[in-house]
Amino acid sequence: MLASQLIQQTFPSLQLTDKAGFALQLMEDYDVQHLPIITEDKLVGLVAKDDLLDEDDNTTLLVLEDRFVKAAVKKEEFILTALKLMAEYEITVLPVVTDQDELIGCISQNILQQHLAKFLGTQEPGGIIVLEVERRNFSFGEISRLVETNDAYITQLNSYTETETGLVIVSIKVNKVEISDILATFQRYDYVVKYYFGEEQFANELKENYNHLMAYLNL
Repeated sequence: MLASQLIQQTFPSLQLTDKAGFALQLMEDYDVQHLPIITEDKLVGLVAKDDLLDEDDNTTLLVLEDRFVKAAVKKEEFILTALKLMAEYEITVLPVVTDQDELIGCISQNILQQHLAKFLGTQEPGGIIVLEVERRNFSFGEISRLVETNDAYITQLNSYTETETGLVIVSIKVNKVEISDILATFQRYDYVVKYYFGEEQFANELKENYNHLMAYLNL
């Protein structure tokens, strides 16, 4: 999923000669905290609402140029690059530019979140298992094989290294909601299951027994 697929061309851009009051009104109208500044169709940077609030309404944006946020993404870059920049600079709007820094459009936080949720498959049913693995023992192939031995497959896998421990935290999503057999397999192969989200077989059996009991009592 590329940045070009997330572009919204509905967001306005500002000029260096525009006034702070005008920029603030646009931010209110579009419910954002940042807007791009262009000159001759090329991106100069992003102006932040917090910076505008400290200025007189008639102040031109040129006065604030040294405080502009210098963040942008090229249209052919991946969605995770857009996510990294928006998180790093804490911006609500990310400009998308050409190789010549010409503004094509913007990516909003809301649109990025929607596409990120789609990218991560959050709408698909399934259980989530989080493993704690020594870096030298981390093998995607083995993890995938252990899941597949239980007639399941991985629909999403993410990992990061925990700074404090140096351990790799591996989050996997599988296409089954009932995951007790997968958990048992990981534990049998000495994997540390940090936590999980799904249903376990014994919980389903308890629910079924409870339903049978209630049906019997209602006779």
